[in-house]
Amino acid sequence: MPEGKAEWKLLVAGRVVQELPRHIVMRGALNHLAHHRGQMTVYLRLLGATVPAIYGPSADDKNFG
Repeated sequence: MPEGKAEWKLLVAGRVVQELPRHIVMRGALNHLAHHRGQMTVYLRLLGATVPAIYGPSADDKNFG
C-alpha cells in the first residue's frame, strides 16, 4: 500500500481476508446503494406509485423541472 493511503481490512475470525484502500471500499458501498435505489425506483413505477424525493426532487414531483 502506498505511503499515506488509508487501508481497510476485512477480518474473519481475526484473519485478514481482504485488504483495499478505503476510498475503493467507500466507492463500492455508494455504488451498491445507488443500485438498490434504482431498483426501488423501477419497482415503485411498475406498481404505479410515485417515487419519493430521497436525495433531491424526483421526476414524479409536481414541482420538478
